[in-house]
Amino acid sequence: MTAPGGPGAPGGPGGPLGAGGPRPLVAEADRERLLVLLREHYAAGLLGHEELDRRVGVVLGARYLDEAAAALADLPGAPAGGAPAVPGTMAGQSKPRRVRRGHAHADQPGAGWIPTDERFRDPTSRAIMRVWIDPADQTRHYVPEPGP
Repeated sequence: MTAPGGPGAPGGPGGPLGAGGPRPLVAEADRERLLVLLREHYAAGLLGHEELDRRVGVVLGARYLDEAAAALADLPGAPAGGAPAVPGTMAGQSKPRRVRRGHAHADQPGAGWIPTDERFRDPTSRAIMRVWIDPADQTRHYVPEPGP
């Protein structure tokens, strides 16, 4: 006997078959990306506290990517159909917009930026810099570490 969603079940290890094949399981990186987007919508005043809590619960409780993405489906700029956002395109547009792929210095981390373990000494200022990633467009930002 095969467990539902197991290797021998319809749809294989990725889960039940959808219209386009197996439904992808939601990965931790997908959850983080969706939670960052929810926090940004909350910070912009597009969601109330109770609505944010409800949607965070949906993302954290989802097993499949399309279930998690449904928490953002009605929000502006959200990826449609559970598909990850494509860097370089805006919602509702098929033509890619220009995306800056360079590095940027910043005095403080921006909202939603994720810290990395990377640090280096800036050759010009001699300050210790920490690398932060903006998950919205995958750009890297250099922020000075606080002094001792």
